[in-house]
Formats: sequence, structure tokens, C-alpha cells
Amino acid sequence: MKKLGIYVHIPFCVRKCLYCDFLSFPAEEWEKEKYLRILLKEIEGEALRYKDWAVDSVFIGGGTPTALTGEQLGRLLDGLKSGFLLEADAEITMEANPGTVDKEKLETCLRAGVNRISIGAQSLRDEELAALGRVHSAEEFFQAYQWAREAGFRNVNVDVMAALPGQKVETYLDGLERVMDLGPEHISAYSLIIEEGTPFYGWYGESGKRKNGMAQLPSEEEERLMYERTGELLEQRGYCRYEISNYAKSGYECRHNVGYWKRRDYAGFGLGASSMVGNVRWRNRRDKEGYVQCIEEGLGSVKEEIQPLSKKEQMEEFMFLGLRLITGVGKKAFQETFGIPMEEVYGAVIGKLGGQGLLEDGERVSLTPYGRDISNYVMAEFLLP
Repeated sequence: MKKLGIYVHIPFCVRKCLYCDFLSFPAEEWEKEKYLRILLKEIEGEALRYKDWAVDSVFIGGGTPTALTGEQLGRLLDGLKSGFLLEADAEITMEANPGTVDKEKLETCLRAGVNRISIGAQSLRDEELAALGRVHSAEEFFQAYQWAREAGFRNVNVDVMAALPGQKVETYLDGLERVMDLGPEHISAYSLIIEEGTPFYGWYGESGKRKNGMAQLPSEEEERLMYERTGELLEQRGYCRYEISNYAKSGYECRHNVGYWKRRDYAGFGLGASSMVGNVRWRNRRDKEGYVQCIEEGLGSVKEEIQPLSKKEQMEEFMFLGLRLITGVGKKAFQETFGIPMEEVYGAVIGKLGGQGLLEDGERVSLTPYGRDISNYVMAEFLLP
């Protein structure tokens, strides 16, 4: 039976963070209830397409999924379980904002089937959280983590951000140490990116130079040191880096995200959700009114930007997605997938990047530590003419 991952997008948040360019927005309670009703209708209608597939991972992201009530989240999980064949050991992840959870909501989600919780701490310093526009304090993060454990979650991820406004190497590492002391099974540690269209972009621009009296961003040297020390400290505490920005205790790698990097099939539901099934990519409409009309009234297809991937595009994705994994990409798997040796397509690129100290070349091709530092440059080299 074919395997499928499922992504569900919950676009709501209490207040949009100042750095966030995701599809998210505040909403009234009636809007959330209406969206959930439409979302469940979409899931029910699409489930027939996947009756011969087994779902081994579900990721409920946003936005802030925990902006919904526990009862609403329970109905969402019930809808997924009634429409799809979920494997008994399926990984079911839900993102959670510390400012929108309590113990009862977490207990409800666990009973409904969520078995992996991803808590967005981002920082453990209140002044840094305020600069980001987060709706929670450091103390609320610690409380949310405790509630998750008391509720019964045994697979917890914590998100931590580096290179924040006014952040020092020492303060970042102190926060990381405090997160590690809690003992989560998984830690995602990544740097702030200034995205176009966000308030941060207006204040810092592409160059990262501050405007309007904003706190200075850490220098490139400080950011690189944060990145290097992150890997060193996490490794010392028993966390294995398995992807550029993700670390896990043995056996707790995020199955859903590894599926993305290995180009496994996944179906997305909800506003703006992306999918990739059978080497065809598409995404749902991003405008609320259009999304509702398509599903509730049948006015056109909710799917947009439908793109059957050419063999060239599939090979490009195989390389630049797979290289995010620390283990890299296998030459045997490439040949089995595309019927052609990797060297025949990428031999010159691999030789060039290997000579620059950016790639390790053997039975598998993987990034060196230096290659991970400038991974965007390396990935771009695998785009074919």
C-alpha cells in the first residue's frame, strides 16, 4: 500500500508575529468555527482520492493550531481518522503556541490522537520575545512544556531561534542550555530570516541594518558562532543533528519533515496548503473567500498552480531537498529513481563543490560543515540548465 503524509493548515493566530510571512491572521471565534467546517468538508471530499493509501504522518501547522479550542481540534482529528487509513503508529504532530494552551486542551488533543507536540519557544528572554511580537512570555513557555508532559506527551519538540534583535551569543546559548535541561526529544534551532512583506523587513531590509531605532541584529560572525555552538552543545547532550536545523534524540527524528526532504507524497488541506503527489505539485487557494466558495458552493477548483514535475525538476528536487539531511543523498537511490547515474547528471557540479570543500563525495553525497554554512549557494548549483 502506498504511503502518504498529510499536512493541515490552521491559519489563525492571536497576533501575527513581526517576522512572520506565513499565511496567518487573527480571527473571531465564529470565523474559526466556519473555517473548521469548510476544512472538514474538504478533507471528507478529498479522502476518496486516497482510499488506497496508508497515512503514516500528519502535521497540523499554521498559524497557530492551538488557537482552536480543544473540542475543535478533537473534531479535526476525528475527521482525519474517519476519512483516511491512519497507520497504528502514525506520527501526528501539532504545533502549539505557549500563549494559547492549557493542560485540558493538551489532554484533549492527546486523547484525540496527537502524539507529538511542537512548542514554539523561540527565546527564553522576555525582551527578545517582545521584540519578535510573540504573545507569550518565557514563563508561559515553561508552563506549557510542563502541561504537555503532565498531559502525557512523550514526544516533544521545542523551537529555538538565533540571530534575534539585540541578542548576544551568550544569551542565546544560555537559552538553549535551559531548553536542553528540560529534555525534549527534539529541538529545532534556526536563525531569524528577514522576509519581505513583514514589519521586520521594513525595519531591517535585506541588509539587516536597523532602522527606526530598532535593536541591532547580531553580526554574521556572531550568527555563525551561534550556529556552530548549537551543534556542539546539542551533540554533547545526546542530540543528533539529522538535518541542517533539526536535532533529535535517537528515534525521535520528525518523520513528517524527513518525508518532505525525501520527496515522499503528501497531501495538504486548508487555506494555502501545498501538496505533492505522484510528482505533481499544487497548492490550495490562499484567499479566504475563494477557498470557502470552492468547497462550500463548488465554484471552481480549490487547487491552484498545478505543476506536473519534469524529470529534470524531479532530479533537482532530489538533490537540493535531500542535501538538507546530514546523511545527504544516495547515488544508488538516484539511479534507481531516475535510471541514470548521478555522476552523469551532476558529476561536474559535485567535483566543483567537492573541490571547494562544500561536499563529501562517496556512495552518498552530503554537505560538509562549511557547505551547511552556505547551503543556499550549494543548493542553487544543482539547478539544471
